[in-house]
Amino acid sequence: MKIRWKIAQYFEARWWRYYLKGKSLPDYLDWKRNYWKDFLRKIEMEVPNEANILDAGCGPAGIFLVFPENQLTAIDPLLGKYRPIFPHFSDGSLRNARFVETPLEQLEATQKFDVVFCLNAINHVADLELCLKKLRQSTRPGGKLVLSVDAHNWLFFKHLFQLLPGDILHPHQFDLDDYRLMLEANGLQILATKTLKKEFFFNYHVLTLTC
Repeated sequence: MKIRWKIAQYFEARWWRYYLKGKSLPDYLDWKRNYWKDFLRKIEMEVPNEANILDAGCGPAGIFLVFPENQLTAIDPLLGKYRPIFPHFSDGSLRNARFVETPLEQLEATQKFDVVFCLNAINHVADLELCLKKLRQSTRPGGKLVLSVDAHNWLFFKHLFQLLPGDILHPHQFDLDDYRLMLEANGLQILATKTLKKEFFFNYHVLTLTC
């Protein structure tokens, strides 16, 4: 699994380089801010300005973009590759945010956050069980954890993709029930599940949880 994770991380960074080639970065960031605002509307979530937020696996343009008033920590193992491309990591425009270049597995889960987001990230981690534990430990009692997953629709393809690298960017191949069982086993209570995208192999689900 560690080898598959390293391969996925390599292709993730490479994907971003090609995706942004020829694009207007300001236009892309404006689009991304609107995307996250619409995302919060779809999952019916309001985050008060006083909430302390963790964006776990934030990527270069994560949900941290739409919380300029909140105390915020954002972590990602590829921040070193994103910093030369995205000026908001170093130009002082996000003074409320602390960026930490680390995989979720190495997060010092001593601080408790009111809201933890882990979006478009959990399918990419090396140690899924440890990461779910870190997310739970980082969420204060009664706080909210918002987790997105790409979950298999078909048992046959789930088992096939587990055996073969059919989806190189995602080292973990599970269905929604698998994720629900893992989350509940880690002491998390599922408050809501929203399906935001339906495709043949995978559906994109967002789970809101508490502990």
